[in-house]
Amino acid sequence: MSKKKVSTEIKETYGSPDSFLLNHRRSFILVAHILAFSIALFLAFVMSNNMVISTSWLKLQYPAMLLFVLIVKIIVFRLFRQYSGWWRYVGIADLTSMSSAALVSTFIIVISWYAMMSTTVLRRNLISLTTVSQSVMILDLICTVMILAGARMAVRLYHEEFRSERGNNITRLLIMGAGDAGEALLREIHRMRVEQYDVVGFIDDDPIKQNINIRGIPVLGTVEDLQDICQREDVDEVAIAMPSASQKHLRRIVHTCQGIKVRFTTVPSITDIASGKLNVSQIREVEITDLLGRQEIQLDIEGIKNFLTNKTILVTGAGGSIGSEMCRQVCNFGPKMLLLVEQAENPLFHIERELRKSFPDVNIKAIICDIADEIRVDQIFKDDRPEVIIHAAAHKHVPLMETNPGESIKNNVVGTMNISRAADKYGSKNFVMISTDKAVNPTSLMGSSKRVAEMFVQDLNRTSETHFVTVRFGNVLGSNGSVIPIFKKQIAEGGPVTVTHPDMERYFMTIPEASQLVLQAATLGEGGEIFVLDMGESVKIVDLARDLITLSGFRPDEDIEIKFSGMRPGEKLFEELSIEGEDMKPTKHPKIGVWQNIPMDRAQLHSAINELIAVAPSQDHELVVKHIKKLIPEYIGDIAPKS
Repeated sequence: MSKKKVSTEIKETYGSPDSFLLNHRRSFILVAHILAFSIALFLAFVMSNNMVISTSWLKLQYPAMLLFVLIVKIIVFRLFRQYSGWWRYVGIADLTSMSSAALVSTFIIVISWYAMMSTTVLRRNLISLTTVSQSVMILDLICTVMILAGARMAVRLYHEEFRSERGNNITRLLIMGAGDAGEALLREIHRMRVEQYDVVGFIDDDPIKQNINIRGIPVLGTVEDLQDICQREDVDEVAIAMPSASQKHLRRIVHTCQGIKVRFTTVPSITDIASGKLNVSQIREVEITDLLGRQEIQLDIEGIKNFLTNKTILVTGAGGSIGSEMCRQVCNFGPKMLLLVEQAENPLFHIERELRKSFPDVNIKAIICDIADEIRVDQIFKDDRPEVIIHAAAHKHVPLMETNPGESIKNNVVGTMNISRAADKYGSKNFVMISTDKAVNPTSLMGSSKRVAEMFVQDLNRTSETHFVTVRFGNVLGSNGSVIPIFKKQIAEGGPVTVTHPDMERYFMTIPEASQLVLQAATLGEGGEIFVLDMGESVKIVDLARDLITLSGFRPDEDIEIKFSGMRPGEKLFEELSIEGEDMKPTKHPKIGVWQNIPMDRAQLHSAINELIAVAPSQDHELVVKHIKKLIPEYIGDIAPKS
C-alpha cells in the first residue's frame, strides 16, 4: 500500500494530525508536564551529587521524592491553568504564569517534605530520605522552569520558522515603524502557515533604532532613505506599522515613494495591537482618507441623544452618501421610528436592508417619494408625524445642473419648500437642512439653488414653531459621483486620470465626520442659524490624484498619466468656506461656526422664488439665471453651457 493511501486512510479515520493533536491537546500537555517534572527532578539529583548517578539516591530517594513532587506539581499547575495553554502562541505572560506555578509548587514541596520528614515514625522508617538536601529542591525549581520554557519556545519556533509553507507569490515587504506595532506585525507574519511575505527590513526615523536587528530583521534607515531602500531591496509592499502616525506623516511617506512602484498597507489601531487582536488578515490597504483625515471629533453625545432618542426621525435622500450615513448615525441613538424617504428605489432598497440587519431593534419604514411632489410629501407627514427632519435630498452634480437648470430648481428649491412647509404644518420640532460650500458666492446653478433653499428655510423659521437650521460643508470623501471614486475607476482602467485644472482646490471631509458634525450642529441651534463646518485645509485635486496613483502601486505620469481637461461649467478653482471672519461667529463647538447674514424681506423673497419656479420648467439657462440674480446678486454664473 502506498504512503499516500495510508495517509489518506489515517486522515479519514482520525482526521488530520493537527486536528488529532488539537482534540487531545490537554492530555498531551499533561503527559508532557509529567515527563518534564520527572526529568527536572532527575537532573536536580544529578547536579546535587556532582554529576554522579549512583544507586544511593536513584533507587530510593528519587522515586519517593518523585511521587511526592508529581502529586504537588500536577495539582498546583492545574490550579494555574497550565494544561489549557496553546504553546505555539506562547508569550511572556504564559512564561510568567508557568514560573509562578513552579515557584509555588517548590514552596509547598519544601514545607510539606520537611514537615513530613520531621515525624518520628517517618524518620525511623525512611531515614535515608531525610538526607535529601535543599539544593535538590532549588535545582528542581530551576530545571522545571528551564525545561517547560524551552519546550514551549521550541513548539512556537517550530510553527513560526519550520512549519510554514512557502506560497507561490512571495511579497517582499518593508515594515515602516520599528516599534511595538512593527514587531507585532513581524511576529504575526512569522506565524503564518503559508508564507506570503519576505520581510526585508524595517524603516524608522528614531536614530536610536538605526542599525539594530528586531527578531533577526535589520532596521535599514529612515523615511528619507525610503525610496533608495525600496529600489535596492526590490520592495513590493510597504506596511505602515504606526497606528498613531499623523496624516501629515503618512502623506510624507507616500510622497517619498511617488517615483517607485510599491503598494501601501497599514495595521489596525494600537488598542487592537495591545489587546492581542492584531493578525495579518487585519492589514488593509492605505486609503486616501488616511492621508486626509483629521483628529477625532469630540461630540456632545448627551445632547445628540436628547435630540434623537425615542423620536420619529425622517431623513430625505436616505439612499445617498450623506443621507445613508445620517441614517446609520441616527440608529445609534435609538429613535422611536426612522422614516427613509428616497426617490430612487434601488438605493432605498439597499439602505433599508442594511439598517434592518445592523439595527434590528429600530422601527424602520422605507418610503419612495419625490420631494417635489407636494401631495405625496403632505401625505407622509400626515401619516407619520415626524418630530425631527434631516433634509439631505438634493441634486449635487454641478455640470449636470448647468445643462438641466430647471431640475436643480425643482429638486433643491421646490423640494425643500415642500418638506419644510410640511414640517411647519404638522408641528415637527426640528428641521435640519444639509447645504453646501457651493452656496457661498455661487458660480453654479446647483450652488445658487441651495442658497435659495437656505433663504426660504431661514425665513420660514421666523414665524414657525419648528426650529429650522442649515448646515454647510464641502466635499465628502467617497460620496457618489465625487472625485475619489472617479479617480479609482480611471486608475483601475489604466488611466489617464483627468483633473480639470492644476490649481483646482477643494475642502474634503469623511462622510461619518460630516454626518456627526451635522447632528452636533443641530443640537446647538435655536432656529434660523446657518452653521458652517470647519473643513480644515483645502487640498489640490492634482495632489489627490498623485497620492491615489501612488497608493495603488503605480507611478504618477509614468505608469498612470494625469491629464488636465479644463474647467467645466459652473466650477470655480476654490471654494469659500471658513468659520473665521467678520461674518462668522463661534459656537461652543470648535469645529462649528454660525454665518451671520441679513434676511431678505419675506414678500420680496417669496415673489422672487415664485417667479424662479415659474420659469424653471422651460430649462432655459439664461432665463433661470436672470431670476436667480434677483435673489442672489453675487451670483456670477452668466455663461450658459454648450449643449
